[in-house]
Amino acid sequence: MSLPLFLIGAFSTAPFGGNPAAICLLERGHEPADEWMQDLAKEMNLSETAFVVQRDSGFGLRWYTPAYEVKLCGHATLASAHCLWNHSDWVSGDEIVFHTLSGELIIRREGALIEMDFPAVPESEAPEPAGLCESLGVEPLYVGSNGMDFLVEVATRDQLRNMKPDFGKLSAVETRGVIVTCRGDDQHDFYSRFFALNAGINEDPVTGSAHCCLTPYWSKKLGKTSMVGFQGGDRTGVVRVRDAGERVFLAGQAKTVVEGKVVAVPRSRKL
Repeated sequence: MSLPLFLIGAFSTAPFGGNPAAICLLERGHEPADEWMQDLAKEMNLSETAFVVQRDSGFGLRWYTPAYEVKLCGHATLASAHCLWNHSDWVSGDEIVFHTLSGELIIRREGALIEMDFPAVPESEAPEPAGLCESLGVEPLYVGSNGMDFLVEVATRDQLRNMKPDFGKLSAVETRGVIVTCRGDDQHDFYSRFFALNAGINEDPVTGSAHCCLTPYWSKKLGKTSMVGFQGGDRTGVVRVRDAGERVFLAGQAKTVVEGKVVAVPRSRKL
């Protein structure tokens, strides 16, 4: 027995761009042990490996970093939807419902874009934890937290682009991740980078879940509900966002890079 496995670049229109995710399509109605999924994620050594299983109603979706399972991941959700529409006969029509640890996620195909309906996770102003901005090497305009990540606003894109964090010091900050962002320009409404050392990732190129915080933050500051964000350092991608109060809509494209099989498959449990 083997399972289909795909490497897909999310929030990208070309190979080797955006944020890569591994997508494993599981046997219908069956799920491997948690330990096996974690081992495969560690083996893939990407920011996220996603596992998709077909159910009687919609699809189960779980996400793993190399270190642990997470409750929400945007780029691997987009990649999973792209995978189902392009590499399976499991879905028809332009809507997919994923059942996840963050509840029901509705994904729609809007022309060339894939749009995801996610919960908003807004920040509020918070004291800077010891060593945060020192490890980033920046002077903050603002520091906030949404209970999952810290958000740090800096003054210019040059500051954002030229940041060289001290990852040893940054790993001592107790948080899932750190979003660093700045106001945009004529091309993009805002720019950002995302660091998630405690998830086993130095820098995540394009992070959907970070935009669940960035969208309400910049919507309030800019007075706009529809915006375009640009994220990344060495690898980059574009996220189109829409603020809808308690929900945010994130849209982008994806590109398949590798198609293969996992052959080291254990016996799975029936759901």
